[in-house]
Amino acid sequence: MAYPTTLALIAALWSGSARTRPIASWSAFGGALSAIAPLVAGGLLEHFWWGSVFIVTLPLAGLALIGALVLIPNHVAESTGRVDNIGGVLSAVMVGTLIMAINFSAVPGKGAATVGLGVVALAVIVVFVLRQRRATNPLFDLHIAARRIFWVAALGGIIVFGSLMGAMFIGQQFLQNVLDYSTLEAGAAILPAAVWMVLIAPLSARLVDRRGARCTLLAGYPFCLLGFIVMLVLWTEHSPYWQVGLAYALVGIGVGLAGTPASHSLTGVVPVRRAGMASGTADLQRDLGGAIMQSLLGALLTAGYAGAFTKLIAGSSDATNVSSAVEAELTKSFSSAADTAQQYPQYASEIVSAARTSFLDGANLAYGAGIAAIVIGAGVVFFLFPKRDAEQALLRAYAEEDAQPAEPGEDG
Repeated sequence: MAYPTTLALIAALWSGSARTRPIASWSAFGGALSAIAPLVAGGLLEHFWWGSVFIVTLPLAGLALIGALVLIPNHVAESTGRVDNIGGVLSAVMVGTLIMAINFSAVPGKGAATVGLGVVALAVIVVFVLRQRRATNPLFDLHIAARRIFWVAALGGIIVFGSLMGAMFIGQQFLQNVLDYSTLEAGAAILPAAVWMVLIAPLSARLVDRRGARCTLLAGYPFCLLGFIVMLVLWTEHSPYWQVGLAYALVGIGVGLAGTPASHSLTGVVPVRRAGMASGTADLQRDLGGAIMQSLLGALLTAGYAGAFTKLIAGSSDATNVSSAVEAELTKSFSSAADTAQQYPQYASEIVSAARTSFLDGANLAYGAGIAAIVIGAGVVFFLFPKRDAEQALLRAYAEEDAQPAEPGEDG
């Protein structure tokens, strides 16, 4: 509820080119804080009770509350239309079932659950669309969402921010499971991404003003792509930190460049009365993009790990001594294999070595999928996002359309 409001306030308080820099700061610091979070959590886990990672948010929430009371104006372009609560419930069910279906797809014995959740997600998507077409004051205005700049920017941002979250999700496991980093060391390893996102944000804002959103978006994709290529090619059991830091730095530069135009385009093509929708969609880029990419890459990691470990067991001279129950534990996940290794100390080194090898096989499969997603995203932006002159013409057309008086909306 709180985070989307921040961008909605920016859209309401600034307009035109003056809005670009606040959005750049919003995008950079939001992404950087997401990257810094594992460092804070890692430090807490090293020295305190695991629940401290939740308690630490309380003073931050207190500071945010004080800042909101002191700095945020009481009234900014409120509308009188009723809130589409039914659409909100449908959207929560839609996204939740979709993400759960993706996650269950890699779990043995969950085929029926995967299919069932997938069917529910598709059905709710249809109902959600019908609801948004009928509601006088819809939660998600499909007419505005159909604007080319809006939906291409939304899709491009989902892939960019999803790449960052996916890289962090797989990378944290790689650092701790394969390279034996502590939780604190693994969290600190991500810092290059956070630093570069903050440093690149001002440049991204200037590029948007001078070259347009399309050029700036496209400038970010090669860096994200190079980051995943480094992960795929260079990350091994013996990777030095510079290879880890290089990958995160490249992804951070890419997100720093592309994050601003992705969010700026969303707010630039909607009327002020729809600033909340644009802000919510910008937030969705991070949350839904992160959830989808983490789920997809995580499912591929799990499937690749299980397949590789199963082959190693089959090719082992001790294969006949491995029961089906033990094999299920070994192929479930790296942590499960590590726990099993403690139960069989005579085979501990072999089990852990096989788990690391299998993890790398699964991770490479995930990195390959990340590369494919980034290439697809770059292609969508390249072919479908309008060039600078066409973008400006569309923005003027949207502004003229939105200047027409709108009737007060009530829930339909």
